[in-house]
Amino acid sequence: MPTVSSEELAAAAGVNSAKLRKDFSYLGSYGTRGVGYDVEYLVYQISRELGLTQDWPVVIVGIGNLGAALANYGGFASRGFRVAALIDADPALAGKPVAGIPVRHSDDLEKIIQDNGVSIGVIATPAGAAQQVCDRLVAAGVTSILNFAPTVLSVPDGVDVRKVDLSIELQILAFHEQRKAGEEAAADGAVPATAARKQSAGKGPDGDMPAVMPA
Repeated sequence: MPTVSSEELAAAAGVNSAKLRKDFSYLGSYGTRGVGYDVEYLVYQISRELGLTQDWPVVIVGIGNLGAALANYGGFASRGFRVAALIDADPALAGKPVAGIPVRHSDDLEKIIQDNGVSIGVIATPAGAAQQVCDRLVAAGVTSILNFAPTVLSVPDGVDVRKVDLSIELQILAFHEQRKAGEEAAADGAVPATAARKQSAGKGPDGDMPAVMPA
């Protein structure tokens, strides 16, 4: 029976082992002192709390390049999410298989949701169509939406929206790159930008006049 200690898990997650044990206690799993946690049972407990021990049918609306890529993503099924339908407004796509699933026309959206008991919808449409699609999903009974469209959606109370904005993720990475570059420059003894500006104005790094004046 494979086991893992709280110290090993804490090291992998980058957190304090005492805090990790306290968090796990809320799952009803206290482990065994000197032995650790039963890996299989721990995975089950975490999956249960995350709602991943049941089948969650999902619809993807907007089968362009991004929607097709999402349909082909193998991670959904392994986490308990079943792609129940692919939906698009383009009549030319209707019936064409993507990832082995025939695309359905958006006219059938409400029926698809009702027939499959769908509560989670993924929007991968252009920005201009996203709000209308969102409204139809909500009216049909969808209460959770994952939005890939580059726009902010308006939803009523009781509906959860998670927005995936790839440009923001890139901006975050750019910020970290800028910070690392600044730290490396400081470690190498580079002259800070503010000091460089002072020097170019004829002053030393402390704001004083240079020791040697030009003739």
